[in-house]
Amino acid sequence: MEYNGILPLLKPKGMTSHDCVFRLRKLLKTKKIGHTGTLDPDVTGVLPICIGKATKVAEYMTDYPKEYIGEVTLGWTTTTEDRSGEILEQKPVEIIPTLDQINEVLNTFIGEIEQVPPMYSAVKVNGKKLYEYAREGKEVERPVRRIKIYELQLVGNEIKSYDNAVSFSFRVKCSKGTYVRTLAVDIGKKLGYPAHMSYLERIASGPFKLSDCYTFEQIETLISNNEVQNSLLSLEKAIEHFPSVLVNSSIEAKIRNGSVLPLLKSIAEKRFTVYNEDGECLAIYQQHPTKEGLMKPEKMLCSS
Repeated sequence: MEYNGILPLLKPKGMTSHDCVFRLRKLLKTKKIGHTGTLDPDVTGVLPICIGKATKVAEYMTDYPKEYIGEVTLGWTTTTEDRSGEILEQKPVEIIPTLDQINEVLNTFIGEIEQVPPMYSAVKVNGKKLYEYAREGKEVERPVRRIKIYELQLVGNEIKSYDNAVSFSFRVKCSKGTYVRTLAVDIGKKLGYPAHMSYLERIASGPFKLSDCYTFEQIETLISNNEVQNSLLSLEKAIEHFPSVLVNSSIEAKIRNGSVLPLLKSIAEKRFTVYNEDGECLAIYQQHPTKEGLMKPEKMLCSS
């Protein structure tokens, strides 16, 4: 059977995003499948998977803001900035920070900030991924990136203290390109201690929430019961954040042919979706880059 739609996967710990796609490709017996943003093996949570025709909108899903529940551990930092790396620096936590001190530090990160990506990351420098340099024992100058933290707050108001270390949980909503591992390290620095990210779960990716997600075991049950297609979310859900216009049947025919058309209405955004009267998303259009007052197709989502 040919499947079309978006499958929000509850990614388990210990698998890469690529591993998840590989397993789903075998389970669903389909080649047309892809994920929408890498999660490290240690990270669990929301991983939207595009299947069939939905792969056409995968590129628009990487820009989603993401939301995570994470844990910072003060006392040591690691090569990978999470608990899987080798210890780089240690400092016993002799004075436990108060909730007020932690909240004060968290508030300093809200807004647009600069981040230096970790050496163990897929960011490329001179055509080579940083983790490749790291595995060779080489340190290179890393590009500073501007990211945005929309929300950052403590979870549970509990500080756990053990073996000269301290841990606390936080929830963060952030822009694409944010390294939460690095955020955890930077929070620790402001509190005066080496730190690392000891736990991370993605609880939302754009409109896709943890409550939408299926485990691999649940997916296998859906396959057995022939319920996969009915369980997939529509590709329209993935692009519902774009402004949209509704067209009648005569304009729909032109849209299906990929025509350049006069702008249907004044839209501030350069990119928008076009729907027919049946609620089907026909295409993603954009304002024409060189011809004012016109619009041209950026991505066709319907058959001509």
